Amino acid sequence: MKSVDETVTCAARRRTPRPRADALRNRERIVVAAREMFVEFGPDVPLDEVARRAGVGNATLYRNFPDRAALIHEVVLAVTSRTTDRLEEAVAAESDPFAALSRFVHAAADERIGALCPMLAGGFDTDHPDLLSERRRLEEAVEGLVERAMSAGRLRTDIAVGDVLVALSQLTRPLPGVACLDIDRFTHRHLQLFLDGLEFPARSELPGSAATLEDLRAGS
Repeated sequence: MKSVDETVTCAARRRTPRPRADALRNRERIVVAAREMFVEFGPDVPLDEVARRAGVGNATLYRNFPDRAALIHEVVLAVTSRTTDRLEEAVAAESDPFAALSRFVHAAADERIGALCPMLAGGFDTDHPDLLSERRRLEEAVEGLVERAMSAGRLRTDIAVGDVLVALSQLTRPLPGVACLDIDRFTHRHLQLFLDGLEFPARSELPGSAATLEDLRAGS
């Protein structure tokens, strides 16, 4: 026989409706539309414009995300998670760790990871447990790939994982409101120039010291 606590728990589960498929699709459409518009116009874009692009009403948007901070949180979480997934896909597809790193860098650009930078400004809670967990997952995955590429003699040894993340962030960061809106078409070209500079043997001596994850955390 079930205990009283088990009976109450089962009853509570039966009373809690699961999200309908169309509700989940609406939520996903909102996140995708918000990511696109944050990239194009910055994180202060009017939320009713986000709802319009997502093809939902304002009430639906606010039912899922009561304020701008909640929506930005979900977008940052989604971009970070998807970027880590792309790294894992690159590792699975490429036996050469430097080829996997190159594949990941270009895939991360397509995910527009650089767009996270302006989103993290202001009163946004960057220390939320969900975000910290996803950021740690991404950092550890990139760190492992960098170490494997170095061990294989494919990556110059005077850099650190922070150098990769900083360059990736800067080279994929959108510039909303600027006149040269076509600048995105150069992103993969410039990323490839960066990757060529990472290959071993090094063709130059780098000034300063390598950027570590600790350096990045200290500056955030």
